Amino acid sequence: MPDPARARRLAKRINTIVASAIKFEIKDPGLAGVTIVDTKVTADLHDATVYYTVLGPTLDDEPDHDAAAAALDRARGMLRTKVGAGTGVRFTPTLTFARDTTSDTVHRLDELLAQARAADADLARVRVGAEPAGEADPYRDRASGDDAGADDSGEGDRSRG
Repeated sequence: MPDPARARRLAKRINTIVASAIKFEIKDPGLAGVTIVDTKVTADLHDATVYYTVLGPTLDDEPDHDAAAAALDRARGMLRTKVGAGTGVRFTPTLTFARDTTSDTVHRLDELLAQARAADADLARVRVGAEPAGEADPYRDRASGDDAGADDSGEGDRSRG
């Protein structure tokens, strides 16, 4: 029976090994802006998916995702060797690299929220001088001065049965 705690510990260890190897040991310029975000290991401990994100050279520059993916693909064998040496498990998991799209999702949600705020502001500007379409209290009968549908007995719908 697979142990999920062991899979989590192995994933955390793989995450640490891969991140430190990319930062300190592998000298590929394509990996300059790569940050390892998370690692997931299958229950049988044979496959590991390493999630990464890429930062541009400056805050205004767009990151080069294709170059980072190619650099990670080139370094896959060396990284797997380091993972095998650093974890001490019988079978070294195969490494699969997947781009983390959380930042893209956050950016898209920020755009949608900004659009919603703009629509709310437009609606508030339209409401400023608006008058109600009908009378202030459309349910009051002007001729008799009574409420048109009010029940004066205080019973409400209790008398129905």
